[in-house]
This record gives sequence, C-alpha cells and structure tokens, in this order.
Amino acid sequence: MGRIPLREEAAGVEFIAAKTPPDWVGVFGLPDPGGLELEIGAGAGGFALEYARRNPTTRFVAFEWRKKYAREIHFRANQKGLRNLKVIEGDAKLEVPKLFLPESLDCIHLQFPDPWWKRAHQKRAILQLDFTEFLLTRLKVGGRFDFRTDVEDVGVKGLAVLEQAGFHNPLGPGVFHPYEPDEVPSTRERRYLVSQHPVYRARLIRR
Repeated sequence: MGRIPLREEAAGVEFIAAKTPPDWVGVFGLPDPGGLELEIGAGAGGFALEYARRNPTTRFVAFEWRKKYAREIHFRANQKGLRNLKVIEGDAKLEVPKLFLPESLDCIHLQFPDPWWKRAHQKRAILQLDFTEFLLTRLKVGGRFDFRTDVEDVGVKGLAVLEQAGFHNPLGPGVFHPYEPDEVPSTRERRYLVSQHPVYRARLIRR
C-alpha cells in the first residue's frame, strides 16, 4: 500500500460511543442482509476489502487499533462503494463485548495477529483463554472461526487455546487446515502464496 497518511475522518467513532449493541441490520441498511462477520486486526485491509467485495450481502465489521490503517480502510471502502463494510478504530478486546450480542456472529476472522515476542507483552495477544471463551459465546451455533498466522509457535499455541475454549476442529485436535483456492487472501498472505512461505490455518466451528 506504500506510505499511508493519517486521514482526518475517524472510523467507527459512533460505535465506540455506543452503550448497547447496535442493530446491525439497521446500521448496514442492506436490502437483503446476509450474515454478520467480524474481523479482529484488519491490518492494511486487503482481506476486509476483498471479502466485502466478493460477499456483498454479508455485513462485515473490521477492527483495527492503528488509526492510520483503520481510516485508510474506511476511506477505500467508501471509494469502492462497499456498503457492507464498517471499520472501527479501537481495541477489539475492549469494544467487542459492548457491540455484539451472544450468538450474533456467523464468523470471526483473526489473521496474522502480532506474535508479541516479548514475554511482558504477551498479555496483549487476542487469543487469551478468557477472551477466546467469550468470543465463542458471540458465535452462532455452527459459526466459524477463521485463524491464520505465519508464525508456527503462534499457530500451535493459538489453535490449542481455541480448542481449549470449546471451538471444534473438524480435522481433529491440533490439526491445521490446508489452503483452499477459493479463500480470500490478505495483502500479507498474497505475498506468502507467491514465496511459498508456510501459513498455519485453522477453520473451527461452534458446535
């Protein structure tokens, strides 16, 4: 994406100020709303923008705590006329509990989370057991959790936490999923598909 400017228009401030979960069907105003999906850590937005384009009836909420990235995704979504994508600049751990009712999500996407190499910083990781157990309650029965990372240790530990929290792995405990050609790759993953750098994928469900 090159050097990203910090755009003036904030992304999703109306949701940060919300005291109760919004009516997401009303928020998106789509004539034929599909499922409601959440991405935690949208990064540069390659996945969110392309996923929303390919799935125009899916209501997609993307969280990114870095303002310049969140605002750039928001700007590009507006440019592309993607009415089914809402971007929120904020800490998902703090805001998601306020914004989503139990069993309201069809899918949660977590791709290439920061590995937090320093031990003192690991508490910032999304896949801590308590928050992962909470995320399970926000998924509908049959809902999916899409997890991808390029760091093997993060993948192994993350998958173990997901399974411990109650997510079901259709391929068996500890087994990663193969790449599927119809997947939407993020900006980062597109580079790995070319270089053949390994990506550790898990597609789990709530039973």
